[in-house]
This record gives sequence, C-alpha cells and structure tokens, in this order.
Amino acid sequence: MFSFFKKKPPAPDLPPPTPPAAPPPPAPAVPVTPVAVAAVVGAALAESPPAPSRRYGSTSTFVAPAVPAFGSELIPETAERLGSEADSKSSWMARLKAGLSKTSSNLSLLFVGARIDEDLYEELEAALLMSDAGMDATDYLLTELRRKVKEDKLLDAAAVKAALKVLMTDMLRPLVKPLELGRHQPLVMMIAGVNGAGKTTTIGKLAKHMQKYEQSVLLAAGDTFRAAAREQLMVWGQRNNVTVIAQESGDPAAVAFDAVQSGKARKMDVVMVDTAGRLPTQLHLMEELKKIKRVIGKGMEGAPHEVLLVIDGNTGQNALAQVKAFDDALQLTGLVITKLDGTAKGGVLAAIARTRPIPVYFIGVGEKIEDLQPFSADEFVEALLG
Repeated sequence: MFSFFKKKPPAPDLPPPTPPAAPPPPAPAVPVTPVAVAAVVGAALAESPPAPSRRYGSTSTFVAPAVPAFGSELIPETAERLGSEADSKSSWMARLKAGLSKTSSNLSLLFVGARIDEDLYEELEAALLMSDAGMDATDYLLTELRRKVKEDKLLDAAAVKAALKVLMTDMLRPLVKPLELGRHQPLVMMIAGVNGAGKTTTIGKLAKHMQKYEQSVLLAAGDTFRAAAREQLMVWGQRNNVTVIAQESGDPAAVAFDAVQSGKARKMDVVMVDTAGRLPTQLHLMEELKKIKRVIGKGMEGAPHEVLLVIDGNTGQNALAQVKAFDDALQLTGLVITKLDGTAKGGVLAAIARTRPIPVYFIGVGEKIEDLQPFSADEFVEALLG
C-alpha cells in the first residue's frame, strides 16, 4: 500500500552529537495532497447524494453542498458542474434574445434617445399591436405606464422603459407554472394542436427532457390521420429509447386507451398521447378530441392529468383563438408555444395573459432539444426589452 513514510537509513559512525540546548521540534506532519482532499470530499458527497427533484420546469435551482477548497480552487468535478449550469443558462438567454429579436426590435428601439411625450406613447401602442399583444393588453400597459410616469415623475426614457418591463413582467407572471411530475403513476398527458404547430416534435423534446429527471416515458401515436405522423413519433422514440404504442390504422381513442393500460401495467412515470392536428373550426374533429379525452378517463380514473395545447408562435392573434376554442372543448391545463424565433408576434403571450391566462409550461426558439425550455416571465421580458 502507498505510504507517505520512507524508512530512515542507518546512521554513519560519527562522534556523539552535543545535546541541544532547546527541546527538539515536533515531528513533521504527514504531507497532504490535492488528490487526497478530492478523494475525501468525493466519498462524503457519495454517502449523501441530494434527492432528485420531482418538480420539472421549476425556476428554483439546486444548490450543491458546500465543498472544501484546496487553496483557491474548487474540486474539479464541482467546478465543472457549476460552470456547465451557468453556461447553459447564459446560452439559453442568448438563444431567447436572438429568437425574440424580431419582436424586440420594434419595442426596445423606441426608447433610444426618446422624449417622454405623446408621440412615444403612440409609437409604443403601434409596436405592441404589431407584436400581436392585442387591444386589451395594449390598453392596460399604456394606461398603467402613464400612471406610473406621472406618480413617480419619470423624466428619462430609460426609467420609462424600466417601468414598462416591470408592468409586462407582472402581466405575464400568472402564466408561469412548473409542470409537476410524480403526482400520478403514470402521469397521463394529452397533447393537442393544429397541423404544423410542431406538436409531434414537441412531444419528442419533452420526452428527452423528462428522462433527465429520471422519468420513464411511454408515447402513444394517436395521430392516425396525418401521413407519416406515426413514423415521425417512432423516430423520436428510437432517439430517446422510448416505447411507442401505435397501430397501422385504427381509432385514435383505442390507441390512447391501450397506451394508458400499458403505462399502468409497466409502472411508467409518464404517458404522452399524441393526437391529430385539427383546426378549431372543424367541429366534428373537435368532437373526436373530446372522445379521446373521455376514453383516456376510462383507462385511468382522473386522466388525462395534463391537457396541453401546442401553439405556433407565428400565428399571432390566431393563436389566441386556438387557445379559446381548445380550452372550451378540452379544459386545457397548459400551453407550449413554439417557433418564437421566426416571428415578430411574441406579444401574443400578453394577449393570452389578459384574455385566457392558461399556464405556459414551455416556449421554443429553435429546432434543437435544448431550444425548448420552461417559460419564465422575467427571462422573456428581459429578452424582449433588454
């Protein structure tokens, strides 16, 4: 075994030394290396690992246990973990700002060297309407902003912009709600949306995210109408190593029922049911969605526990009409807004917040898996107004 000690060589034949006038110094301590410190810290952390969070999408962060430092440097693996979290956060904010740049360019530039007068309010009103914030949200923001400017005697554009950021953040905050996992075994999620909104792709991304939270996922290919929809979902299943319940042809409600039964038998954590895309004006197809929801409830009492609507951010005010129609039919529990990177209509979230404040669980600004993230009102407004 490795030892920090070495055997002392025999002393040569020399005359006896003169007795020291002072007592001999204490024996030197056993040397300690950074490797030894790291080993001890690693063992301590291994003995008491933190319990995994069961709250997916929460804005709270996990604080790592205090780790002894050697000199001024952290243990390498701890520093790497903290650094990767910070890098991921900054990377997401950069992508979010880039994705919302088309919307923000119409808003943030208004305050550059602007005077606080009626012209500024008129330009702000036009910019909000162009971003599809809607009349209700626009009137509310302008009324409150005028009041704030008068009460606080704001005299420069930067202060007015800061006041607008606070007002917009407060307006969007009711939309912030994390998607909670572990409430049911399995948690059954029904996913709806019109064709082209990115529904099936969103399901694949959500499955990947949930696996990071140690959730076992089962997918149901309930979109039996669109060509290649089943194959597309199965590709995502192969990517994520997730089982997909599908039929060559058949009733989508039957597929959903089989998936719920299979999820219960396999003790899965999450079952996500894809459904066929349809317009809210197609009443006979909306009735089909209601039927799927009822059949899922027969497969498991209280299910589906989450009914999500995937919205294409490019559709602007039409997205608000979709929210109203699908909510009236299915009683939505949450929204996923995709493709915000390709539109100047990001203000639609303000319209949703004022008209039908259903929680926005996730927003997407790209095609990659990491481009779908939990919605944060503070981050969204910061990216929008800077």
